[in-house]
Amino acid sequence: MNEKLKGIIAPVTTPFTASGEVDYAGLAKNMEFYAASGINGYLALGSNGENKSLTNDEKLKVLKIIVENKDAGQFVMAGAIFESTYETVLYAREYEKIGADFLTLLPPSYFKKQMTEPVLIKYFNDVADSVNIPCLLYNAPQFCGGTELTVNLVKECAKNPKIAGMKDSSKGNIESFLFAVRDQICVMAGSADFFMNTCFMGGTGGVVSLANVFPAVVKELYRLILEKKYAEAFAMNEKVLRLNKIVSGSGGVAAVKYGMDLAGLCGGLPRLPLLPLPDADKPKMEAALKKEGLI
Repeated sequence: MNEKLKGIIAPVTTPFTASGEVDYAGLAKNMEFYAASGINGYLALGSNGENKSLTNDEKLKVLKIIVENKDAGQFVMAGAIFESTYETVLYAREYEKIGADFLTLLPPSYFKKQMTEPVLIKYFNDVADSVNIPCLLYNAPQFCGGTELTVNLVKECAKNPKIAGMKDSSKGNIESFLFAVRDQICVMAGSADFFMNTCFMGGTGGVVSLANVFPAVVKELYRLILEKKYAEAFAMNEKVLRLNKIVSGSGGVAAVKYGMDLAGLCGGLPRLPLLPLPDADKPKMEAALKKEGLI
């Protein structure tokens, strides 16, 4: 298993200006803060990064800023999320040139009925065998038309030495993946909601949106888990779960971005057609974060 794939990973958001352009300067400013935060790494061009709302040229520029502004000890996973093997490989190689350490692969979804287990096993292996950096499977049915990775699929892909791990953002499935492949590949939680349990059960870390807003909080939870200070870890986990509901909750990327604004980072607006957090919800988040002593 790859020793780098552990700890707290922030799924970096992409800030936009009021006119809908990518705010590259704002992203660089955020990266300066994250680089000093001590988190382990980043997921660039994921769902929090609004991957599907970016042009391919913008994706390359966003990834370049993240890679160039990370700390020397941090790593970058890049979401190579496209509909064909050809285009995935094409951009995966570009991401590799820019300096991504890993690629994260989501199942194609447009031809959903044809995305059978054998098709997806071939897709993941074909991409992994076409690049020189390790790949991760990304199980997030909510972002690919309901296509879910099966345990058997993951077990088959784990046989490929170029596939180093997986990120699971589905609900209630990570235990099955951990039991099946935790001794072969790294298994990472895709939500703060089950990050601690994942670590206790042999997972290596998590990609958690809360790290975009309050990286120190989730980093502290991870430290307590590693040091086996379980009573303190359970208490901190309760705080993390509360904050995750406040900052993400049902508001998704828009809520995460507004939380970043409140924390002094460059959150900004999501790109249309996603709408910003409703004005009625903003005072609630602000009051809740003040009560937690974080703003």
